[in-house]
Amino acid sequence: MSDSSIQLSRRPARHPSAGRADRAAYLDRSVPIRAPAWPAQVPASAEPDRRPPVLRGRRRECEVLRGLLDGVRGGRSAVLVLRGEAGIGKTALLDHAVASAANLRVVRAAVAEPEMGLAFAGLHQLCGPVLDRLARLHGPQRAALETAFGLEAGPAPDRFLVGLAVLSLLSELAGERSLVCVVDDAQWLDQASAQALAFAARRLATESVLMLFAAREPGADLGGLPELMVSGLAAADARELLDAAVRWPMDDRVQAQIVAETRGNPRALVDLSRGLSPAALAGGFRLPAGLAVPGRIERDFLRRAEGLPGPTRLLLVAAAAEPTGDPVLLRRAAGRLGISVQAAAPPAAEAELLEFGARVRFRHPLVRAAAYQTASAGDRQLVHGALAAVTDPQPDPDRNAWHRAQAAPGPDEHVAAALEQSAGLARSRGGLAAAAAFLERAAALTPDPAQRAERALAAAQASLQAGALDAVPKLLDVAKAGPPDELRNARVDLLDARLAFVADRGRASPPLLKAARRLERIDLDLAREAYLDMMNAAMFAGRLAAPGASPAPGAPGGGLLEVSRAARGAPLPSHPLRAPDLLLDGLAARVVAGPATGLPILRLALSAFDRDMSTEDELRWLWPACVAAIQLWDDGQWDVLSQRHVRLARDAGALSARAYVELFAGELAAAEALTEELLQVTPASFAPYAALGLAAWSGRSDEVAALTEATVDEVTLRGEGIGITVTEWATAVLGNGLGRYDEALAAAERASRYSGGLGLAAWSLVELIEAAARTGQPERAAEALGRLAESTRAAGTDWALGLEARSRALLSGGEIAERLYREAIQRLGRTRVRAELARAHLLYGEWLRRQHRRVDARKQLRLGYEMLTAMGIEGFAERARRELLATGETVRKRTVETVTELTEQEAEIARLAADGQTNPEIAAKLFLSPRTVEWHLRKVFAKLGIRSRKELREALPARF
Repeated sequence: MSDSSIQLSRRPARHPSAGRADRAAYLDRSVPIRAPAWPAQVPASAEPDRRPPVLRGRRRECEVLRGLLDGVRGGRSAVLVLRGEAGIGKTALLDHAVASAANLRVVRAAVAEPEMGLAFAGLHQLCGPVLDRLARLHGPQRAALETAFGLEAGPAPDRFLVGLAVLSLLSELAGERSLVCVVDDAQWLDQASAQALAFAARRLATESVLMLFAAREPGADLGGLPELMVSGLAAADARELLDAAVRWPMDDRVQAQIVAETRGNPRALVDLSRGLSPAALAGGFRLPAGLAVPGRIERDFLRRAEGLPGPTRLLLVAAAAEPTGDPVLLRRAAGRLGISVQAAAPPAAEAELLEFGARVRFRHPLVRAAAYQTASAGDRQLVHGALAAVTDPQPDPDRNAWHRAQAAPGPDEHVAAALEQSAGLARSRGGLAAAAAFLERAAALTPDPAQRAERALAAAQASLQAGALDAVPKLLDVAKAGPPDELRNARVDLLDARLAFVADRGRASPPLLKAARRLERIDLDLAREAYLDMMNAAMFAGRLAAPGASPAPGAPGGGLLEVSRAARGAPLPSHPLRAPDLLLDGLAARVVAGPATGLPILRLALSAFDRDMSTEDELRWLWPACVAAIQLWDDGQWDVLSQRHVRLARDAGALSARAYVELFAGELAAAEALTEELLQVTPASFAPYAALGLAAWSGRSDEVAALTEATVDEVTLRGEGIGITVTEWATAVLGNGLGRYDEALAAAERASRYSGGLGLAAWSLVELIEAAARTGQPERAAEALGRLAESTRAAGTDWALGLEARSRALLSGGEIAERLYREAIQRLGRTRVRAELARAHLLYGEWLRRQHRRVDARKQLRLGYEMLTAMGIEGFAERARRELLATGETVRKRTVETVTELTEQEAEIARLAADGQTNPEIAAKLFLSPRTVEWHLRKVFAKLGIRSRKELREALPARF
């Protein structure tokens, strides 16, 4: 027999390495096992890469995994989410990848549903074996992980620091040996763990790390990561799998029916075939039509478990309720239940349900679900009581409290108080979802009606902040059912109104005003917060707000001006004004009295924003803080605040705001990535504001038209007038980029009529001035310039005054125009809004060409063209190319794909390095690992033809 191609026999009795018939059946015995290739970096003394046989019907998936593993051996990083329904074979593919990972370090976690409410539980399971490496991390990162894991006491860890610490820890491990991280059943990851792992996964580059997730549905936090959909086996493969699993003759029609109704689900095929008698198979077995595979699998597991002895079934429930797989803990709990593990475990192992060894493992996570969900309430309470008794409350108070809560047969104030305390600890660690789960259970166990209502209200508040909107109405009903209490009832009204704002942002002002007025008499701070929420709602309602839609006679309606007047009439608190107080006063004054009055207050608000603010408060007020930064034309604060918002909550509002920061910075690739992520985390009805801005700046007219039509229809139904303004502003940007100035002028004039609080009116005035100047209508441009100057001069920032100078230059001539263009370029060059800087070079070059100064024009047009092309702003880039051609210069038409200069990320790293920052400092600022920064710098040096950092400062200005 040749040693280079060994053909497995068609039907071995059992695969010797598997020890389980289903795994043997799943192996593809038709695939030859070839002599392994040796990775170049593996020394000759190392063991060869003995790859296991390909799984039956999974040749494509196994080849993908093999390629990723080979890439990691070659120094590259990769991420993959295996996505598919329960029983489809995701765990088998993960096992295959682990078995193929010769010479690689593997860390693995199998997440369990009962721990979804425990912040950082999944991350702790994955990192537990390597916690001794924490000492190598940078101080703040180490402290963040130690606090998250409960190893040290401290304030709530910053989510960005936790994610960065995970990235650094993986990089440290990979520095010793290439690393494979495996997370099975990732749909059960707690939110904090999912966010940290997703943060690290999105920033891997050259760390030699492969992250593999398996999930039925990956969820919002893992959304946007590369996926491989694992579907059912093809009919021929499914029939072969049944042939291997069934030891007796099978009727062809029965076989075909099983294959059809299981849709090729491997676990369903194997488990269902085993649970049926030979007579049933031969006599025409039929599966109930329309029954979902997961349900059939769980019923099959239940049928097999019912034949086990009582102590074994109870042990299965205990093991299902204890998700860490700790055999010592489970043995102690079993002893409390009067169960001998030595006697009870073998029947479960023989039934291939549970493995009890160095780690307790179910054969498949679905077995755990079936064991737990089909147990009686009494059995669940019994095992949770035993687990609570053996779980030490000192090192693990959260899990102890959770087991006690699940064991409680009825109301129990001691347990409820412990859960409330755990909720506070979870909140301090940034685990809002965990806090909501603890508080919801605490409310259910609280005997006192008033206390139960308070805890239910706190649970509703935490659930709303965590994005668990479905739970909020039920919890509010519990709160409403409590004894009469004016403050609590007013807080319920406020939370009801906030929930309405999340669901229907355009029509939430009246209920928010009602809640604010009610709270004025009993809690002024909450009342002012409600007024600020009302301002947000009015900004979104925009032109579609109904002025007469008042909650009470004589009260203002939902229009921004009316709402702002009501907010300005709110009483002042007796204590020093907090950041949200200043935001409220500043935004309202900006609308009612103008920029000169409102902007100084907003500036004070942003300066107070960092003072002793909790994570919850940041989540609540970061959005209006970003609005304030836009009103102030403060690109630096907008950048910082939007980054912080995304780190705390990758929701639609945060991602969309950050995408606009990247658009103005000319980082269209980053904006596109955020836009793609938005598509994963938002419902289909969510207005695509980020996508509109991206399409407009990219010069994609067909896409802007399609998005505009869909957006206007959707936002009109919701009363969200700001969406119409976004479409008009986007149309104006597109028109100016493509030279369709009449269209741009009409759209910009419509958008600028509605001075909402999101900055769109001012941005539209900039577009209006350019379009009016290009269509020979200086009067319309001058009027718009006057309105723009009210805002820009009150702001006084380089962004504001740079755009004013650029706009004013369009209406000037001679030396004044040239001075203004130069001022605009100088000011905008000091900001992050590099897209506007590129447009300033373009406009200056156009003016110079019309002054017949071709040499000077070419320099400005070339700068603008190169910048716009590198950014991917194709409409304006094409306009610059046409102008260059008019100067007599030969220009090759280029797109962002043909640019051989630095990418945006490479350019940013190069700029920071040129400023003298070290690799770790750059990594911390850009959310990368130091190794990734080093890799990018090597590419920068090669592209620029330099050899050291000293040469960067001279090499960059000529190119950027």
